[in-house]
Amino acid sequence: QVQLVESGGGLVQAGGSLRLSCAASGRTFTMGWFRQAPGKEREFVSAINWTGGTTYYADSVKGRFTISRDNAKNTVYLQMTSLKPEDTAVYYCAVKTRSGSYYYPRSYDYWGQGTQVTVSS
Repeated sequence: QVQLVESGGGLVQAGGSLRLSCAASGRTFTMGWFRQAPGKEREFVSAINWTGGTTYYADSVKGRFTISRDNAKNTVYLQMTSLKPEDTAVYYCAVKTRSGSYYYPRSYDYWGQGTQVTVSS
């Protein structure tokens, strides 16, 4: 079983930047970031494979967010720039352990507790 701890969330003005971190207790493979705003379903943000050579982004964050990983530290990062109020949500990292698309939460088994990101206008 893998434990995940997210950090780096906070309050930022529109146009600002934040970097989220997700530290894993063990080795992981494909990792994903999701977010959930109040009253909305959890949605895919980004994913990265084990080597870091393949990344995926939701259209809403493409060009603004960058996912990366440091396997020596068992840590995945999400650099967020040009933040918008609609980016406000709780952000979760997760480990993909099942077959299926990286896009769906059901493909992931282990989840962190989440970190709040609030973007003010």
